[in-house]
Amino acid sequence: MAKKITTQFKLMAPGGQATPAPPLGPVLGANGVNPGQFITQFNDATRELNGKLVGCVVTVFEDRSFELEIKSSPASTLIMEKAKVKKGASEIGSEIVGTISFDDCRDIAREKFADMNAFEVDAAARTIAGTARSMGVAVEGI
Repeated sequence: MAKKITTQFKLMAPGGQATPAPPLGPVLGANGVNPGQFITQFNDATRELNGKLVGCVVTVFEDRSFELEIKSSPASTLIMEKAKVKKGASEIGSEIVGTISFDDCRDIAREKFADMNAFEVDAAARTIAGTARSMGVAVEGI
């Protein structure tokens, strides 16, 4: 018989470097998850990402066991990494903080393709390009 799900929640943490300190520890404890077990499993599953921000869906069951579903990094994080900027524009539309190529958008789309709702990589790349423009990052080659 399948386990009964108590709660399901999302969180973001640095891959391979998560700690039970705030903000993760209190969120995990409030949802009935043992922070030590979670941190161990999460860091083992995301070790190769080494500090890159990673999304995670945690499903907690009635017996206090849990499952992790690791998602890809947010598009904004990947765009800032490619553009080599620390943050997006404070005034969208009039401020350009960096530039990426459409090939960079394709690379990001390939990395995030499983988490996106597009049927082909070029469509996902156009979505990423739109996100980049909304952050004040110019996209060349469209």
